[in-house]
Amino acid sequence: MDGAMKDRMKSVAARFRAPATHDLRRRVAVLEAEVQECRQLNLRLAELTDMVTDLLVPLARADEAEVRAVLAKYHESI
Repeated sequence: MDGAMKDRMKSVAARFRAPATHDLRRRVAVLEAEVQECRQLNLRLAELTDMVTDLLVPLARADEAEVRAVLAKYHESI
């Protein structure tokens, strides 16, 4: 096969690969954004779980002052 034929074949192959590569990059970007969103949701869930845990002990002791302090801390954080 001559050099011109090889160049044409490489050119055709590159045209078929380019959209696939672009599509994969776009899909990876979308997936990275979704992973970041999941991380943020998990962090928020962990914060809420901590707050509930912090509230359970004072509520079990009927310590209203400590409950108010925990709630005030929560309100400041949002």
